[in-house]
Parts: sequence; structure tokens; C-alpha cells
Amino acid sequence: MSLRYQIVLHKSEEGYAVNCPALPGCWSQGETEQEAMQNIRDAIEDYLAAVNESLRGSDVREVEVSV
Repeated sequence: MSLRYQIVLHKSEEGYAVNCPALPGCWSQGETEQEAMQNIRDAIEDYLAAVNESLRGSDVREVEVSV
């Protein structure tokens, strides 16, 4: 399965910092933009795996909201 997430990339003197606003606390960095982008992909995969593990055995439901 493939999902798409918006990310925010910040350039600094040390390289690049990147975060995923849809996943609170999910961030990474890299010396280059390419490295930062790969690192945030890895961070998102790890984040989602941890969330899935924490929900195992729980009664998970969906709700619909209008925006």
C-alpha cells in the first residue's frame, strides 16, 4: 500500500530539517534535500508501524467529518 503525506522542508546552515504535520512528532533531517527526503520516508514508515502496533487488539473505528 502507498500513502501520500505533505511534508515541510526547512533549509538551514547545517542542512535540511523536515517534518510531517499530519503525524505529530514525526520529523527528520539530512545534510542534503535528498537525504532529508529519504529520512522522512523512513521516519513516516517507523511512525506508522509504531501506531499500528499500539492499536493492535483495540476497537478501531472511523468517523467522517466535513471540512
